[in-house]
Amino acid sequence: MIAIYGGTMSVDRFQLLRNTGQFDSVNAGQLPLTKLTLIYAENGRGKTTLATILRSLSTGDARLISERHRLGSVHPPHIVLAAAGGAAHIFQNGAWNAALPQVAVFDDAFVAQNVCSGIEIEAAHRQNLHELILGAQGVQLNTALQQHIAAVEEHNRTLRERGEAIPVAVRGGLTVDAFCALQADPQIDAKIQEAERRLAAARSADAIQRQADFLPLTLPAFDIPAINAILARDLPALEAGAAAHVQAHVARLGQGGEAWVGQGMARIGPVSEGHDHEVCPFCAQDLAGSPLIRHYQAYFGAEYQSLKAHIASAISGVNAAHGGDIPAAFERAVRVTGQTAEFWTQFTEGVPAIEVDTAAIARAWGAARTAVLEILRAKQAAPLEPTALPAETLEAIAAYEELRVAINNLSTRLQALNAPIAVVKEQAAGANIATLTADLQRLTLLRTRHTEPMAGACASYLAEKQAKTATERLRDQARAALDQYRQQVFPAYEAAINTYLQRFNAGFRIGAVASVNNRAGSAASYNVVINNTPVALAADNGPSFRNTLSAGDRNTLALAFFFASLEQDPQLAQKVVVIDDPMTSLDEHRSLTTVLEMRRLHDRVSQIIVLSHSKPFLCALWEGADTLTRTALRLIRQGAGSTLVVWDVNQDCITEHDRRHALVSSYIQAGDPATQRAVAEALRPILEAFVRVAYPDNFRPGSLLGPFINICEQRVGTPQQILSQADIDELEVLKDYGNRFHHDTNPAWQTAVINDLELVDFCARTLAFTRR
Repeated sequence: MIAIYGGTMSVDRFQLLRNTGQFDSVNAGQLPLTKLTLIYAENGRGKTTLATILRSLSTGDARLISERHRLGSVHPPHIVLAAAGGAAHIFQNGAWNAALPQVAVFDDAFVAQNVCSGIEIEAAHRQNLHELILGAQGVQLNTALQQHIAAVEEHNRTLRERGEAIPVAVRGGLTVDAFCALQADPQIDAKIQEAERRLAAARSADAIQRQADFLPLTLPAFDIPAINAILARDLPALEAGAAAHVQAHVARLGQGGEAWVGQGMARIGPVSEGHDHEVCPFCAQDLAGSPLIRHYQAYFGAEYQSLKAHIASAISGVNAAHGGDIPAAFERAVRVTGQTAEFWTQFTEGVPAIEVDTAAIARAWGAARTAVLEILRAKQAAPLEPTALPAETLEAIAAYEELRVAINNLSTRLQALNAPIAVVKEQAAGANIATLTADLQRLTLLRTRHTEPMAGACASYLAEKQAKTATERLRDQARAALDQYRQQVFPAYEAAINTYLQRFNAGFRIGAVASVNNRAGSAASYNVVINNTPVALAADNGPSFRNTLSAGDRNTLALAFFFASLEQDPQLAQKVVVIDDPMTSLDEHRSLTTVLEMRRLHDRVSQIIVLSHSKPFLCALWEGADTLTRTALRLIRQGAGSTLVVWDVNQDCITEHDRRHALVSSYIQAGDPATQRAVAEALRPILEAFVRVAYPDNFRPGSLLGPFINICEQRVGTPQQILSQADIDELEVLKDYGNRFHHDTNPAWQTAVINDLELVDFCARTLAFTRR
């Protein structure tokens, strides 16, 4: 499981260990791994296998686990690090589902990879050490640089492929970049049409100059109010019965009778001159007694003749406007307009299609004309009878009027095109065909660029080009960052290594740490300095690394490399540090220093997992650690394999109490200055061990003296009293003195000043207190 401590990532538990090394099928999901996890095991029980599993988890190298396939097992290794707050890390089918690069492992593999194989230093060690010195940040910088360089090459290859997908013929001779850079024009289709028309006009300049503009296209209207006005007229002074009587009489006269009588009525005036009465021009008789003369006078009067003339004029007007050759002339005009439109459509935008149904217009026109003439002729036959256009005639006129309005609208649109046509004529007269052809090609190329499949091909090419530019920028930044980092990290790493070697009392240091380039790549170069004398890493004769450093020195150097690499890691707070048997070949004083360095490291990392076969070493780490974030496990035999169980460290640390007691007693007797600080550090653990044994109900394993003293003070004078007030006061003084030499209560515990007389006094008082 991957747990979170203070916002950082930590390995929480081994949920399943199957078919790997000594582990047949182990489910340790009930055993959590806390911020400090100690794992004790005898040699051969599987410590190295656990360290290797965590190394594989860090690097993602599946080979490390595949090599530890349990002998005799049919099925492959299967490992699960269960996740409480995220996805589990699972090794199955020969691979991890996800690596955890925050894990840093110190084990034999670390020594063999970065320091030496046995006593020999090879080129691979120096190359690996180079990466170790660079640290996670430097390796990431270098890896990022190499990835960016490789990515740029991949971009170049992809750009070539995508560029080849845009043929030269399609690009019109432009480069791929120039072609793809053509900007889209939302009006491109209209512009291409205009360019095509202009080029076509230039090629047909003579025909254009000869071609006429659009002529008006109209249909005559029926003046309905005027027609209705004529139809409504009558003569009130002329009775319809009298008019009928005159008309009947005239009819008896035969052909021309009405005209003959009308002429005679015009002669009454001249014949009657000199008489006091009207005289008949035919018989010279007095007309005063004639029963018809008044009717004749009204019938052949001016108003009646005017009415008849208006009716006849209306009929003539309708025939003149709507009859004869007029319909045929309109049909010819439509045909000419269609031809004109067909011509100008090639050169002018917006020329409408001439879709005029002349047959339908002729039918509607004829029906309206016939209906109007019929009603007018009926009026002509009976002038004195008022009438109006009937509904069916009005419907016929309305149907025709709708078509007439449509024709007028079409004519208006066509007339509006005469101005653009004039421009076309002017442009065609002075056009340059070559220039217009080039313009059309350019526009066509632009449309091709933004039409599939070229639009997609260019988008893909430009996206890749943009990605390449971004990658090149990242490459340059990575190169600059790596160069700057190298200039800083190597001197700092040398100083850090020598600091740790000094703490380990190594008796030697390293010098001339630098980055060198060789045919195999970058490597680290350094030498060992003993007695201020540089010793080469490799030499055919004389002093060298292999014959001047003991096994303990080499392991000390490896530890120094490891701690220094962590020291330089800016992501130290997120690290999960795994240390497998660091005490191999280390002297006792270096073992104590290693414990101290691990304690220093504990508060700066996310988690520490220590595996060892040395109980005293693990007990030293255990004591003083935070009781809430420490866990101890043990690998024990289970059948032919191993399994994980809880380890009772407190039980195994009892002998450590005896050692401290003997150390303090010896100092009281002998006062060895070399053991002063160890004696001072031992006082508080002696008191804690005593209280734990003397008052087990009130001071359980992992408790602290401060809370215990508080409980004692609360119970003074009660039946539950634990210590007297005097004992409490003495214990408080002893605790305060002992706290001066422990990191959890004094940040400067390593440099706290020790006075011999004071120390002897507190040693005696501590031992006296523990004899109660």
